[in-house]
Amino acid sequence: MNFNLIRFNTDIGKTKPENIVHTENACPFCDVEHLTNILDTDGDIIFLRNKYPVVEDAELFVLIEGSECEIDMPSYSREHMRRVIRMGVKHWRELLNCGRYEEVLFFKNFGPMSGGTIKHPHMQLAAFPKLNSELLFESAELRGIVIAEKNGVELNVSNCPRVGFGELNVVVERGGDIDTLADFLQIGVHYLMNFFRKNLTSYNIFFYHRAGIVYAKIMPRFATSPYFVGYNIHFLPRNVTQIAEEVRKIYFDDKQINFD
Repeated sequence: MNFNLIRFNTDIGKTKPENIVHTENACPFCDVEHLTNILDTDGDIIFLRNKYPVVEDAELFVLIEGSECEIDMPSYSREHMRRVIRMGVKHWRELLNCGRYEEVLFFKNFGPMSGGTIKHPHMQLAAFPKLNSELLFESAELRGIVIAEKNGVELNVSNCPRVGFGELNVVVERGGDIDTLADFLQIGVHYLMNFFRKNLTSYNIFFYHRAGIVYAKIMPRFATSPYFVGYNIHFLPRNVTQIAEEVRKIYFDDKQINFD
């Protein structure tokens, strides 16, 4: 099996701050005065170099989504959500197009099961001079049962999941609207954290690109199946059609939830 093998600096990893489990620890992203290597701002949204480059042979960046530590995407105003995604996509594309990197990963961790260490809402970018893009994902993992389509952007529930349960995808065709991408991401995260599964605490968002198309996968996180971890077996849940119908009803047809 071909795969990308990247070195992780465990010495730096030991020094990273953590306040998801140890909630009494101070939040470094709230301490704006002492942030360094800030590259761009939009109000309280801050793009900066990652102070803890644990991934070797890559340049790491952080997008702090705002000044408030205790809220996340479902609670953002629509305009703030759009500003966050515009900022992230802007710098992702700039890094991809600058000629120095073979691939740039763009993702978000949220919650104790997501692989993150800081509670404060943020996203990350990792720019690799050498990385095999063809091994990062299969296009089928980002397609599925269509929930909604608008402005060249599609929201779907995966019927070929990357891992297993409740994976929602947003597909932005060439020329598709980035604000609609933001709207669909907010809807997807809100659904997972409020309706998908009781007491869900964690999720990831992963961004991908191929042939001019931008994809984003919203993945609920819980203890990962040993079938996947040990044997790379993906599960297809029987309720994917019901999930599509439920999201469509809550956010599009009946509009029980509205972010306007």
